[in-house]
Amino acid sequence: MPFCFSLIILATVGSGLASVSFAQEQPQPDAKLYRLDPPPPPKTGFRADFLSEIAYFEDRYTKLAEAIPAEKYSWRPADGTRTIGEVFAHVAVMNALSRRRLEEPLRPGVTYGISNEDVEKNTMSLANDKEKLVQQLRMSFTSLRQEVLLLNDSDAETSKKLFGKEATVQGAFFLLTQNLGEHLGQLIAYSRINGIAPPWT
Repeated sequence: MPFCFSLIILATVGSGLASVSFAQEQPQPDAKLYRLDPPPPPKTGFRADFLSEIAYFEDRYTKLAEAIPAEKYSWRPADGTRTIGEVFAHVAVMNALSRRRLEEPLRPGVTYGISNEDVEKNTMSLANDKEKLVQQLRMSFTSLRQEVLLLNDSDAETSKKLFGKEATVQGAFFLLTQNLGEHLGQLIAYSRINGIAPPWT
């Protein structure tokens, strides 16, 4: 039997990091586990295209997050809107919960170590902590990419629910990249208003 383990991206509340956990065995022995050696990235197909998009957005988001001074993370354009830090945190939540949607349904006996509500609450609490938020943002892209690697090209037409909409897995990829593009544009605008040019320009 190949060596397997349940990969958990989990930090304690004391350290301030939000918890974005993979499914954990609770307690059946045949629960879904993640392999220590995930499959290699596909070279063609819809998953390869999506992974290329994810790499692009991860690069842009993390570079912009690093370029914005920590004191600007609490800036917001108007009352009732998200701050810069809250937008980054929202993206990290979106990645984490989207990964869960792609993974579901879980096998009997498998649960997540933390609820969706607590993932959002814990991650949003990092909005003003640049160092921890950037780390969480990176982790969210890593976990999303891990799940895509565990899918198969035959899953393209499998039905999933994302952002309150029913879609195929391939359609869910489009929805996610649309949202990532919208929020990246939002953050670029916020940055330029504050006199910060995106580092790739």
